[in-house]
Amino acid sequence: MLLTIDCGNTNVVFALYDGQALRGVWRCKTDAARTADEYLAFISQHFELTAVSLRDVADVIISSVVPDTNFSLTGFCQKGFGIKPLFIGPDISADQIGIKVLIDRPQELGADRIVNAVAIRDYYKHDAIVVDFGTATTIDVIGGDGAFRGGIIAPGVNLSMAALHAAAAKLPKINVARPPKVIGTNTVEAMQSGVFYGYAGLVDGLITRICEEYGSSPKVIATGGLAPLFREVLPVISTIDEELTLKGLLSIYHSVKNL
Repeated sequence: MLLTIDCGNTNVVFALYDGQALRGVWRCKTDAARTADEYLAFISQHFELTAVSLRDVADVIISSVVPDTNFSLTGFCQKGFGIKPLFIGPDISADQIGIKVLIDRPQELGADRIVNAVAIRDYYKHDAIVVDFGTATTIDVIGGDGAFRGGIIAPGVNLSMAALHAAAAKLPKINVARPPKVIGTNTVEAMQSGVFYGYAGLVDGLITRICEEYGSSPKVIATGGLAPLFREVLPVISTIDEELTLKGLLSIYHSVKNL
């Protein structure tokens, strides 16, 4: 079996594949102080509930945008499975997996965005705009051949909500949600409306500008945990694929093993 790990700024997502079949997905909060033993205890618990043994894992592939977690994740793989994991970037470059990075400084492109480009190439096979509702909201233009043509990075939805609370003494800490109406009649509704509808407008407006500049209107694929929340107010979204990055990691692993 293959364990894929997507380490983002907010969550670490573990996905276990048996061939092409997804056996389970588990997530924990990203914490640079988390030890290899803590990762091992977390996964061991979930494996036991899924009737999977640590011995069943033959390989591990990791996409990480948090370098401070890499040492512990490597130690976890070595302790738990006796495996040195493959990292996107240090071990597997974009060139090696046939992804053209058509930006000014290719070395600056995050591993997660490279992986998403592979998923577009191998699963969708057409030009796409990928909206990733993560810690940052990224909007990337990717060719059907996987070419990464550029994109946009904006503060994430949860990050913006947290910043409101942190910077304004009388604004409470609340969760992102779609409010019942746009014009809020209390503080919580007003904050939710500003962030929710504000981000809907941001994404919609940026996609319109991208299509004008790009000269065509690629299909829009949304991913990230908050993507379903925005589906109804963003008809421009063609598909929601919460497993886009995991699919990309699976595809990269098989392509590298076949080299």
